[in-house]
Amino acid sequence: MHGKLDGKVALVTGAAQGQGRAHAARLAQEGADLVLLDRCEQDPVVSYDMGTEQGLEQTAQLVADAGRRAVTGQADIRDRDALAAAVDAAAGELGRLDVVVANAGICTSQPWDAVTPEVWNATLATNLTGTWYTCQVTAPYLAAAGGGSMILVSSAAGLRGVPFLLPYVVSKHGMVGLMRALANELGPANIRVNSIHPGGVETPMGDGAHEQMAPLLAQHPEFTAFFAPALPVGRMQPADISPTVVYLASDDSRYVTGCALPVDAGNAHH
Repeated sequence: MHGKLDGKVALVTGAAQGQGRAHAARLAQEGADLVLLDRCEQDPVVSYDMGTEQGLEQTAQLVADAGRRAVTGQADIRDRDALAAAVDAAAGELGRLDVVVANAGICTSQPWDAVTPEVWNATLATNLTGTWYTCQVTAPYLAAAGGGSMILVSSAAGLRGVPFLLPYVVSKHGMVGLMRALANELGPANIRVNSIHPGGVETPMGDGAHEQMAPLLAQHPEFTAFFAPALPVGRMQPADISPTVVYLASDDSRYVTGCALPVDAGNAHH
């Protein structure tokens, strides 16, 4: 049985858990070899448990279980030089790079007046600057392969002003601008660039935001409509988002670029 991504190599950041793990496993099931990157350390501004080296190895095992190769690397996407070194080593080992899933990110929840400089700077540095570095250091490899696909994992909060997530909302909106500009500049190299915008997903990050948000929404029930999807579903599973990643990674979307695609059960459209 042929997969949609046979012979391709895909890179996923934030691959040690959550959406990153689910997307990596699904890409492998479609025939891709994987470069799996994660910071594998805790950020002091974040309340939930972030990815670990053990988690990264568990993701690599899922790729191996699908019969594909996995190369793991520990790198903080905020550190451009370390990220570039990890990408260079992994791409050298696997021979090429065709797909980039810029998934790594952090999230905190608080009212606007409780956003500290530390929270603001960590969130923007990871979610926006780190995503930019991911795109910048991988683009030459995609160009050398004759083209490819970049998928930026934004959020429903990258399309609307969700309350109590201010730095996250700003960073995820910024990713849309990054995606649109890169889609134009990288188009001549046959590199497609799109963003996806998941709604609430049950991951360590999603659970952390959910727990921090609950008391704030209890105090401000007028904001609960921001979190009500159009479809009769609760929070989604990471694997519910992965087929959209496969679609954007594959030739099924060969004429799709510069697109911000919600996968949110209708959450972004109220």
